[in-house]
Amino acid sequence: MKLIKSFAFAWNGIKICFTGELNFKVHILLAAVAVLFGILFNVSINEWLIILFCIAFVLAMEMLNTAIEHLSDIVHHDKHPGIKKVKDIAAGAVLVSAIFSLVTGLIIFVPKIILYFKTI
Repeated sequence: MKLIKSFAFAWNGIKICFTGELNFKVHILLAAVAVLFGILFNVSINEWLIILFCIAFVLAMEMLNTAIEHLSDIVHHDKHPGIKKVKDIAAGAVLVSAIFSLVTGLIIFVPKIILYFKTI
């Protein structure tokens, strides 16, 4: 029973991010584009693993950032330099994961896109 409740809480957290966080929706959209490109360009199993890892990494970082922001707002309602620093660092972690994922996607897809345009 405890395990089922844990999954229910986790699923609720995903729903909260999806319904309430614009950046999470943007990341979901970009993940869908990456999956579509993966299908269109018939990426290898190893490339799929890397793409899926990047998607999970960015979404998880966005969720952690959201959790930190919500907790920070509960702890201190007004602007506070320490809370701002924490929020900025968490947002920076999302940015690092997104840049890493973008570069990874470019490494995987740019050669395939170039090859596609050379063959048409």
